[in-house]
Amino acid sequence: MKTEFLALLTKIRHLFGWLPGLLSSILMLCVAGLVAEMFSRFITKLILRIPGQKRGAFVRSFTMAMQRPVRIMLVIVFVGTALPVSGLPYDIMQATTHTLVVLFVLMLGYAAVVATRILSDAYLKRINGKDDKDDILLRTHMTQVRVLRRTTDLLIGLLTIGAALMTFEPVRQYGLSLFASAGAASLVVGLAARPLLTNLFAGMQIAMTQPIRMEDLIIINGDWAWVEEITSTYVVLRVWDWRRHIVPISYFLENTFQNWTHNSAALIGVVFLYVDFNAPMDRIRERLREIVHSAPLWDGKEFAVQVADCNAQVMTIRVIASARSAMQSWDLRCEIREQILAFLRDECPEALPRERVSHVASVSGLDVMGDPGMLSPPIRRPPPGAYPGPRNGAGGGGMGSTDGGQGHG
Repeated sequence: MKTEFLALLTKIRHLFGWLPGLLSSILMLCVAGLVAEMFSRFITKLILRIPGQKRGAFVRSFTMAMQRPVRIMLVIVFVGTALPVSGLPYDIMQATTHTLVVLFVLMLGYAAVVATRILSDAYLKRINGKDDKDDILLRTHMTQVRVLRRTTDLLIGLLTIGAALMTFEPVRQYGLSLFASAGAASLVVGLAARPLLTNLFAGMQIAMTQPIRMEDLIIINGDWAWVEEITSTYVVLRVWDWRRHIVPISYFLENTFQNWTHNSAALIGVVFLYVDFNAPMDRIRERLREIVHSAPLWDGKEFAVQVADCNAQVMTIRVIASARSAMQSWDLRCEIREQILAFLRDECPEALPRERVSHVASVSGLDVMGDPGMLSPPIRRPPPGAYPGPRNGAGGGGMGSTDGGQGHG
């Protein structure tokens, strides 16, 4: 078949024999490229007629996405096959052959990137289409596929560019000498590429170990943030007020952080109430139970009311209630606070915290201070002068008078 194709191209070249030699050769190569284009379109139409709702649809979409790089590579192959019979000068033929090789390598890398993206998107689409999908499992697969896809794109790009450059003789010799020496130059290149390699390997490790996933809720620098995008070198975090944190991907392997949705999106929210010692706990507990049980944001799993602490002024009531996600937990806690504060204000004002001031007055000052019921009981202190302490003069005088009495007798 190749011989027949070359014979056909030779006849076509002879048809343009009345033209200058270089122009007839170029026209023959254009005819070869046109034949490749027509052949590619014919094969594409045949593939697009494959029936089927699932596999057939995937084959058709894959063909539509790959038709451009495959068509260009097919044209390069046909033109390269026709070069020996084109009649071009040797130096022009060598330059054209090298150009076609470089273009073929680049298009092969581009086709590999496109194929990787199509396969990964089809896999993610199939995961999203499941009715009984698990949110954690879905986000795990999304993270793994996207991080590995970006890493694969980077590796394919590096290999493609490296293969294209190695077709040049000076570059190939430089590369061989560089690998042969493996001295100071390799050390400098390794040190210069250390941040890139660190983040690249960190991305692969994150894809495998899953400390973070797409749409995970984490706490970083005191902000709530959702993982919006994971690339091969950095992570984009979306804050609740639409700000974005751009963080190197190696940060999540070298520093501690909070991941609120690592195993499950459900969280237990905590509300603290500070009330007076006169607060009726039975009524407050019952009202909190009504609030939580009637709240649509409560998932029906965890609820408790306890006196967690107390000090000289107030006692602390801790209310816990679970919700399906962090944002629902936040809204549930806000709703609990609003309703219980309204209840305390309207129906249990004695439960509101207050400052206690004790006025202590002497017995003679009771009529001056006003109502005796507002005062604390008087403190019983010893009267002034009840115990002035030992008096040496009195003790010494007694002993002296005794001695003197004995002497006088």
